Amino acid sequence: MDTLDLSRLQFAVVTIYHYFFVPLSISLAAITAGLQTAWVRTGRHDLQRLTMFTGKLLMVTFAVGVVTGLVQEFQFGLSWSAFSRFYGDVFGPTLAIEGMLAFFLEATFLGLWFFGWDRMPRLAHLATIWIVAVGTLISAFVILGANSFMQNPVAYDVDPETGRAELTSFAELMTNPVNLAAYPHTLAGAFMTGGALVLAISAWRAWGRGPAREAPADDDHATWRSLARVGAWVTLVAGAAVVLTGDHLGKVITEVQPMKMAAAEALFATETGAAFSIFAVGPLDGGEPFFSLDIPYVLSVLATGDPTSTVHGITDLQGQYEQQYGPGSYVPWVPVAYWTFRLMIGTGVVAIAAALALLWASRGGRTPGRDDGGTSLLARVTRVAGRLLLRFLPLIPLLPVAANTFGWLFTETARQPWLVFGLFRTEDGVSPGLTEPEVLASLLGFGVLYGILAVVWLRLVLHLSRQDLTGSPGTPTSRPGDGAEPAALVPAY
Repeated sequence: MDTLDLSRLQFAVVTIYHYFFVPLSISLAAITAGLQTAWVRTGRHDLQRLTMFTGKLLMVTFAVGVVTGLVQEFQFGLSWSAFSRFYGDVFGPTLAIEGMLAFFLEATFLGLWFFGWDRMPRLAHLATIWIVAVGTLISAFVILGANSFMQNPVAYDVDPETGRAELTSFAELMTNPVNLAAYPHTLAGAFMTGGALVLAISAWRAWGRGPAREAPADDDHATWRSLARVGAWVTLVAGAAVVLTGDHLGKVITEVQPMKMAAAEALFATETGAAFSIFAVGPLDGGEPFFSLDIPYVLSVLATGDPTSTVHGITDLQGQYEQQYGPGSYVPWVPVAYWTFRLMIGTGVVAIAAALALLWASRGGRTPGRDDGGTSLLARVTRVAGRLLLRFLPLIPLLPVAANTFGWLFTETARQPWLVFGLFRTEDGVSPGLTEPEVLASLLGFGVLYGILAVVWLRLVLHLSRQDLTGSPGTPTSRPGDGAEPAALVPAY
């Protein structure tokens, strides 16, 4: 691998690892804010304890996300300084805003939220977590605006003397059609991730010993059960939103980057009423597939909404790009685009199915997988599905994580050979004078650091998952229904 390949690999490792924690931070902040709002409205102590639990998950995840985010920013000066010189005037404002939001506003108010329990007025304390939640949403929108410029450059002029892209309108940058389409899709994927994590932990605490058990492992069985259903509902609703927003995003990408969508379908020849390929086998060099299982007209519907529309193929687009941009290959690695697109869809669909199955299996106070005496086919299928869910609970959060990862791999690799589509090539963005040993050394260093962070984060999450639910920090708690005043509802509130 040469310097370009190693630099791309390093940026991929750093970015993908960082994005493990971004969706969780976004979704856990909103879930925590929602639970605390419900607690403030109802005064139910079980909601207060669930608020503290999800808030602790948020703090652990947010801390690791900040560290990995800083490393990602270093990449622009470490391996991609040539690209930073070209792109800096556009990316600089978005990075500054995101930095102020993530490292100042969100971190400050998250600290106020945690240490302000029993020290702040109730509504003021609630406002702190909502500020964190809204801050994560704004931060995501701004950073996606920067990425959307790389997919569809807008609001810029190229200085003829310096050759740098200069931002002409921040508002136009933020309202890039790709950003307006990608933002809701990204948020939906984020909430799928957070919902799946909450679902897995709480379902394991409620039913983790299997469907045959009669007594809960702790006194919080009903509380964990309710949180499991909340997580399942979040995953299910967010999954439906992913489907709807993904359909719109696909149409926008087809318009601005037709080569990307052609590669996603391994569509080499232009077709009218194009079919969607479910499965295909072809040469590893991305040539025409030997075998393909297709659904007629579906690709045209996904691309334009019209089953009779024409979808441009890779061969024709390559010819167009050669005339427009000059000699060279403008075809991404088709097998990667094809399979990441399908794996993104497949893992997301399985996550939605798992959430739906758990909601059905736990309806009306039922325990998933327990034999309720039903003999119908539906009852037998429900029992089997419930037992499978309980057995594979730890894997459920990995499904939306994998879908997010495959989605970003598709988004970034299928744009090649461009860093900024039609404007700046990837091979021109690497830092001058950078050598393979230097990139390899930093890649290994980041790998060791990220391995340590992964172990720390996982151990902390497992530790929090095994603990009994507690109330506000530093105060005793009481169980619902024991006749005691909930500790968090003291005069300090």
